[in-house]
Amino acid sequence: MTTNPDNQKPVEEPSDVEVAAPATETKTFSAITQRWKREDTIKKASPITRGLSLLFSLLAFLIMVSNKHGPGRNFDDYEEYRYLVAISIFSTLYTAWQTFVHFSKREFFDRRTSVLVGFSGDQIVAYLLISAASSAIPLTNRFREGQDNIFTDSAASAIAMAVLAFVSLALSALFSGYKLSTHSFV
Repeated sequence: MTTNPDNQKPVEEPSDVEVAAPATETKTFSAITQRWKREDTIKKASPITRGLSLLFSLLAFLIMVSNKHGPGRNFDDYEEYRYLVAISIFSTLYTAWQTFVHFSKREFFDRRTSVLVGFSGDQIVAYLLISAASSAIPLTNRFREGQDNIFTDSAASAIAMAVLAFVSLALSALFSGYKLSTHSFV
């Protein structure tokens, strides 16, 4: 106890135990609510990023397949563009499957296998998308040096969609990695 200098009455100070208890409870509660918010954000963001990847992959496929403008200006004359189409199809099928699995709420595999497939699949498909886009960029740039036309514009649009699909799938891979790290394998 100490005395108050103004009126000389003793003032009681709270003990260390009384001060520490509410602070610890507050920190614990705060940590729990932050974890719930983080998990809720990941639950909402994961299907959104996969859905965006599905949309961008589908657009890359459709734009490139419709890129036929006469002799020497068809996508299927160039292996770089065929590679982009093949990977866009694969990415579309993969992300459509993952989105379906998420929204159907059915377990096709056990939880552990599902988490591992999601994590590794997101990374593999994201790598393939950026690989396909990066193989088509030099060819499109060479064509653009000669002249800029609808063929090169369509190819550039398909490449841009593949890059956007990569970015959204890379974000999905981060979310899948977080799910994998918090999943118990015991």
